[in-house]
Amino acid sequence: MTPAYRHELKYLVNQAEYRQLQTVLHSLLGHDAHAGPQGEYHIRSLYLDDLYHTAYRQKMAGVEVRKKYRVRIYDCLDRHIALECKYKNGAYIYKESVPLTVAEYGDLCRGNCGFLLQKPQPLARQFFLEARANIIRPCVIVAYDREAFVNDVGTVRITFDKALTAMEPRQNMFDPACPGYHVLPPGQMILEVKFTGILPEYIQSIFRAYSFVRTSASKFCLCADRVRHTLR
Repeated sequence: MTPAYRHELKYLVNQAEYRQLQTVLHSLLGHDAHAGPQGEYHIRSLYLDDLYHTAYRQKMAGVEVRKKYRVRIYDCLDRHIALECKYKNGAYIYKESVPLTVAEYGDLCRGNCGFLLQKPQPLARQFFLEARANIIRPCVIVAYDREAFVNDVGTVRITFDKALTAMEPRQNMFDPACPGYHVLPPGQMILEVKFTGILPEYIQSIFRAYSFVRTSASKFCLCADRVRHTLR
């Protein structure tokens, strides 16, 4: 099956810009159904990289076609744990995932990935082979609060990622009190727009009214830099 790549646009916005845009989006789009009462949920991702920091270096070098591995959880809970691979081709993205149990997550963090060969998803075997060949290990934990807006048919997601925090990879990312390091200046956040096909005109018109500047900011690289600088 041909991967269904989606567009991904990123912007850095401040608190004032967020408030203005949030008001407009509230009148046109609904919050993600999985979000809490405030329309937000907490995301933590353990990113994995090899001994040569290939995923990090390719992103920083602007390599057009690349991928990165992570394990993602929501609201610090263990009921949904997924090993994911995010593929990037220019402004297009595609994601595959494999569900994990808590025990499997622990094994993966320790480099014991044999259990993946028993799983049906192609990504499981792919990661197992690459982890063995390239010695892929935990790199950094990325945490943030996400407010997500979606259109009726679900092809457009507009998200604000707030309070970006970097955590050392050996910490317990299921612990809500896990300490971390703030990455962006106070009030600054990352706005992402994801969509399949063409962005609807009524949404394009919203962004034409603002002078947002596109960015290639990577939460993974920003957090990896923050942890590396702190540990020096």
